[in-house]
Order: sequence, then structure tokens, then C-alpha cells
Amino acid sequence: MAEAFVGTWELKSSDKFDDYMKELGVSYGLRKMGSFTKPSTIISVEGDKVTLITSSAVKTTQITFKLGEEFDETTADNRNVKSIITMEDGKMVHMQRWDGKETSLVREVSGDDLTLTLTFGNVVCTRNYVRGK
Repeated sequence: MAEAFVGTWELKSSDKFDDYMKELGVSYGLRKMGSFTKPSTIISVEGDKVTLITSSAVKTTQITFKLGEEFDETTADNRNVKSIITMEDGKMVHMQRWDGKETSLVREVSGDDLTLTLTFGNVVCTRNYVRGK
């Protein structure tokens, strides 16, 4: 099922990303850098492992995981979290937990568009990507 997500995805629009980062406790300087970057995400599948690389002019992160198995992750804003990624109703659902907190990152593909919905507390951020050529 993760095969639908395979490809290179370029950010085309973002709504409430600064609010999301602020809610997470990201510093003002990092939030400003994060708000101005236009990251690309590369998703690949090899056997039962999925690799997700997010790259921008500021930072590149990479995670490799098996769907449904918890793993340790260091986020772009340097949080050390326990993550688990599952497929639910055609969506890639990424849960991050740390210090009694939880955030979700839900990816959904429709044709050549990928929508990433980030939720933490009462803040919901939507980031829209288009498949690279």
C-alpha cells in the first residue's frame, strides 16, 4: 500500500506551519527558517522497508522503517521521539510520542498531489506537495 507514496514530492503550499512549530515549542529562529524553506520529500520502498527523506536548504532528515513497528526518530527540530507509521484507509499515519506528548503526521495521495496534515493539540497544519517530474 505504501507504493502509492513512492516518488519525489515538492512543497507547493503550506497553511499554519508556523503555528504548528510554535505549539511544539520550536524556537523563533528555527520557526522562521522552517517557514521559508521549501522542502522536498522522497519516499521509496524496498521489500518491507520504507525510506522517507525530507530535504531542504536548511536540513535533511531520513528515516527508514517497517510499517507498524515502533522506531526511534530524531525530528528536524531535534526532538527524540518514539514513532510508529501505519497505513489506515489508504493514508500513511505517522505518530510521534515524547515526554507524554503526541503529534500526528498524516499523508494522503490523490493523483500527483500529496497532502500532509500535521496535528498537535488544537493546531492543525496542512502542507500540500506535488509529485516531481
